[in-house]
Amino acid sequence: MTQHPHTNRLIAESSPYLLQHAHNPVDWNPWGPEALDRARRENRPIFLSVGYSTCYWCHVMERQCFENEVIAAEMNRGFINIKVDREERPDVDQLYMTAVQVLTRQGGWPMSVFLIFPRQMPMADPVFQG
Repeated sequence: MTQHPHTNRLIAESSPYLLQHAHNPVDWNPWGPEALDRARRENRPIFLSVGYSTCYWCHVMERQCFENEVIAAEMNRGFINIKVDREERPDVDQLYMTAVQVLTRQGGWPMSVFLIFPRQMPMADPVFQG
C-alpha cells in the first residue's frame, strides 16, 4: 500500500478527477455545504478550482501549483480551497463559467475563481477569476 505525505477531504469522493487531487498538499474540500459554511463561519475567501479528468492544462496546473508545498501552504493559509469536477457538477461549472465569461470575455479550464461571501448573502460572489 502506498504511503502519501498528504491526504485531504477529496479522498472520500468518487470522482476520478477529485481523487487525483486527494494527495495534494492543498487542503482541498469538495463543493458542498460543509466547505461553504466553513468559509462563512471563518470569514475566509474561497479559492474555487474547476476542471475535469481529461483536461491537459488541469494536469499541468496540478503539477506546477497544487503539488508545490510552498504554494499549497499559502493557499491553505489564506483560503478555503474547493475543487470541483465539472463533469459531476455541471451546475457549479456553468454558474461560475458564466461569471468568468461575463467578466473577462473568455473562459476555459482549469477555471480558477476567488469567491467571497458578502454579509448576509447566501451565495458566494466572484471577485477574481481566470
